[in-house]
Amino acid sequence: MNDSTQIENDSRRRFLQGAAGLTLALHLPTALSAASNAASEAARFEPNAFLRIGTDNTVTVICKHLEMGQGTHTGLATILAEELDAAWPQVRVEGAPADASRYANLLFGALQATGGSTAMANSWEQLRKAGASARAMLVSAAAARWNVPAEDLAVNDGVVSHPKSKKRASFGELTQAAAQQPVPADVKLKDPKDFKLVGRRLPRKDSADKVNGKARFTQDVHLPGMLTAVVAHAPRFGAKVKSFDATLAKAVKGVVDVVQVPTGVAVLAKDTWSAKKGRDALQVDWDETGAFKLGTEEILAHYRELAKAPGTVARKDGDPETAFAEPAHVLRASYDFPYLAHAPMEPLNCVVQLSKDGCEIWNGEQFQTTDQINVAQRLGLKPEQVKLNMLYAGGSFGRRANPSADYVLEAVSIAQAMGGQAPVKMVWMREDDMKAGFYRPAFHHALEAALDAQGRLVGWRHRLVGQSIMAGTMLAGSVRGGIDPVSVEGAANLPYAIDNLQIDLHTPSDVGVPVLWWRSVGHSHTAYSTETFIDEVAEATGRDPVAFRIRLLARHPRHAAVLKLAAEKAGWGTPLAVGAHGDRRGRGVAVHESFGSYIAQVAEVTVKPDGSLHVDRVVCAVDCGVAINPDNIVSQVQGGVGFGLSAAVRGAITLKDGVVEQSNFHDYAPIRIEEMPRLEVHIVPSAEKPTGIGEPGVPPLAPAVANAIAAATGKRLRKLPFDTAALKA
Repeated sequence: MNDSTQIENDSRRRFLQGAAGLTLALHLPTALSAASNAASEAARFEPNAFLRIGTDNTVTVICKHLEMGQGTHTGLATILAEELDAAWPQVRVEGAPADASRYANLLFGALQATGGSTAMANSWEQLRKAGASARAMLVSAAAARWNVPAEDLAVNDGVVSHPKSKKRASFGELTQAAAQQPVPADVKLKDPKDFKLVGRRLPRKDSADKVNGKARFTQDVHLPGMLTAVVAHAPRFGAKVKSFDATLAKAVKGVVDVVQVPTGVAVLAKDTWSAKKGRDALQVDWDETGAFKLGTEEILAHYRELAKAPGTVARKDGDPETAFAEPAHVLRASYDFPYLAHAPMEPLNCVVQLSKDGCEIWNGEQFQTTDQINVAQRLGLKPEQVKLNMLYAGGSFGRRANPSADYVLEAVSIAQAMGGQAPVKMVWMREDDMKAGFYRPAFHHALEAALDAQGRLVGWRHRLVGQSIMAGTMLAGSVRGGIDPVSVEGAANLPYAIDNLQIDLHTPSDVGVPVLWWRSVGHSHTAYSTETFIDEVAEATGRDPVAFRIRLLARHPRHAAVLKLAAEKAGWGTPLAVGAHGDRRGRGVAVHESFGSYIAQVAEVTVKPDGSLHVDRVVCAVDCGVAINPDNIVSQVQGGVGFGLSAAVRGAITLKDGVVEQSNFHDYAPIRIEEMPRLEVHIVPSAEKPTGIGEPGVPPLAPAVANAIAAATGKRLRKLPFDTAALKA
């Protein structure tokens, strides 16, 4: 081996050798952010360690993405294990440490983060190459040991074999020899027709431990001397602590200390219940000089006024002004969307331990890089001095992915106020998250459609008004030309062929309600307005809603394909069974693309004479590229339907004089199991790269149901949640 070859191999190899086995790290290309693009070509290839094979034949997949119930660990392990040819039972999963140099989300640039339904999409090629490279090294090791050509060997279920001589060796037996092999400069990936794991219904890797109690969530972390903290937050956003009296709080048995932090007053105790009782006994006087004091109706009235004037243009095609100058017919509709809470089953929590030279954190970590930066700035540390331990999370729906690291910083501030004398577990009650959290922004939409004398749709104008999520955060660079992309997604990329189209946006900065992405983000409201309005246009032209859409989707075959499949499976065009006792029944449809995936849904509803509503059936067709784990796709779409239906029928965070009125599941109630419709999920076979599936099931649900209600009653619902009183016969 010459020196240049040695240097090349050393540059590819990142091994930890020893009795534990083989740890493989690869130099793989990463999609860098705009700031990183100026770096040298070499900086585009950073080591990414995703695999550890033990001498006990255990294959450990290191997952850079948070598992919060969405099946990420199973999906990522499937990708790597497929190319490695591991046996599924031998595969284990471990969360990656916080290290963007190795574990960046390739679709987010130089950020390590989970979100935007990107886990499979950004890891597909990366993990396939990781698995295939490791497989090649194991094969090379076996070939050298048996003195046979590598091409004569086979790999199956974690065993390398030489069919001619009948020699066999498990991965575990080959680890140390494989560690001596050069990392392949290039590897050949499998032809999809040879997949053994991808596309199969495999048991999830997290299910057993979640059933038997071995799964580790933040609440399961117990450190020596740890105290539990519960915080008293201001009743209004923007209010600050003027003074507080901790006498009664400290009188509660178990309470150890009371400290003021930037977000309120924290009570620390030996257990959660004592901390909560102490917090409830606190007497806090709040300075509301800078507090936000408007109510929901005042906010929406402000938005409606803004909508009367043009906003910042996000997209303009053709000549909308001329199209609307003298049309034969103009349809107009406006929509109001409320604030929404994330309300995951596990409220926010975080464990922090400070030391003289660093900070260690345990939580369901979703935004590693931004959390590291924020915490480091707060403590005067370097980001690498902040160690983040990624545990399971009991849901998030966007809440744990906060660019401002709000709840993580709160936990750090409490530990800091204590002088780092003890580890701190900060716990939010559900009421804290509901009343003092971050929310899906409220929005107002105003739409217009112009029809010519032949009933053709010749003009479309869509104006949106709502707070920006990105503005004022570490991700503010995404706001370009005054347009926050997540405010207009699903509207600015409307797929329908309309020659003259304009989308514009107002982003008021004088509304002090904290906002954040919520499952499906902007699509959660844009899909509703666009898909119910296009339904109205179809009705006005006397055309079938499915046929009308398909004609306008000629340049978008994947949209059209899922729409046709959902309609076919739902029996579109066939009569529904007649409802009993004056019940009215209807069928509605919606199709929408989000996070690179295409979903059409057909809903069947029954509306009773008193206006009460039941969604009887929802048929879904989904195209999300290669179906890595079909069971997981089905479960995510089912969950998206339940999540979207909850918001549609009763989801709303309302404010009165600046105070959030909801507090828990009794007044912010998700739908119950008996309210779920019969569900069918049909997956379109695809050879395209996998795309997102955690969120795309949400956007089409509400418009499909609303269109079904209109078919049943003739009434269009333009405000969410649905006002069922308006549906009385």
